[in-house]
Amino acid sequence: MPTFAKRSNKLRAICLLWLVVWCTGCASQQHHIALMEGAEARLPPGVDQVDMLVMSTRERSSVPGVIYTGERARNRSLYNLVVSIPPDKSRKIGEVQWPKGPKPDARTDFVATKANDMNAADVDKWFLNVAGKKRKLFVFVHGFNNTFVSAAYRLAQITHDSGTEAAPVLFTWPSRGRVLDYVYDKESATYSRDALEYLLTRAATNPNVSDITVMAHSMGNWTMVEALRQMSIRQGRIFPKIKNVIMAAPDLDVEVFRSQLLQMSEPRPRITIFLSRDDKALALSRWLGGDIDRVGSLDPDKEPYRSKLKEFNIVVINLTQLKVGDTTNHTKFAESPEIVRLIGNRLIEGQEIAGSDLKLGERISGASVGAAARLGRSASAAFNGT
Repeated sequence: MPTFAKRSNKLRAICLLWLVVWCTGCASQQHHIALMEGAEARLPPGVDQVDMLVMSTRERSSVPGVIYTGERARNRSLYNLVVSIPPDKSRKIGEVQWPKGPKPDARTDFVATKANDMNAADVDKWFLNVAGKKRKLFVFVHGFNNTFVSAAYRLAQITHDSGTEAAPVLFTWPSRGRVLDYVYDKESATYSRDALEYLLTRAATNPNVSDITVMAHSMGNWTMVEALRQMSIRQGRIFPKIKNVIMAAPDLDVEVFRSQLLQMSEPRPRITIFLSRDDKALALSRWLGGDIDRVGSLDPDKEPYRSKLKEFNIVVINLTQLKVGDTTNHTKFAESPEIVRLIGNRLIEGQEIAGSDLKLGERISGASVGAAARLGRSASAAFNGT
């Protein structure tokens, strides 16, 4: 009985810590979207707009202002969302400004200026208008505990702050946006891998698309890597237009990840991992997963990881020393201005990241990140064999 009581107390303590971590990190979760009707004519100077294509496996909502729920749909759907970003002088790079009241203000808030259903015929027209001559796609897959709105606003923030000219595509899967639905979300991520494979296949076989960058955060990496693994098995390869794969704080069992990589035929896309050893969310995920390291919080300097990362030609950008406003240390990739610009200016553009490019700490040590955050020392390490 004493042993059982100790285990029970430990479990309660860990569950409490789980709630604290996730509630702190996702305090601004919302389901309703702030939509301004005819807002284009009233947008103030300096406001940018991010026009994104959405593919979703979420159920549509009948509640006004709620476009998608967290439940699973039988069929995938297409949507077009345009999000306005406040002028840079009114916001901090890396942050999402949620509307504070029922009437959103484009000068200070992220606001949807357009929200429409799409059909397959609309996609080519959207792509030609948004991607233009660049013909690049930037596909983003969100993580655990994300509503549709939070995922859309995050993609809008990354797109704007990174300065990328690639056309943004959001793949949003059925996360309920609740801290106690980790298991449901994990099953939903698996449920959605076929739809993501379909999206990437359609994009990669479209003659109007030149190259594709796929980026996933947290649990979304499971969906992304599974979709690529399935594509490789089904097609005998990963389509060469999928040039870059960016894994931000991946909530992936390292042993499972290695197995997935081995099933992908070569040549594989260039893979970049943003990790942080002080990621509190992944520390809890590791405990839930039987104390197996998560890819997003492993130590890339230790064996066998150092050798395996080099073997698979994977670049690792270690953000452990980077301090941002996120108390969970789980969204560093999106909140640091320097990291977001690296994503847009280098990775999405298809440039090699190695050597001195990875010594971010030497260039931005002491720089302000958020309110008072600072970089302490070199925040990068490369394992790409160069």
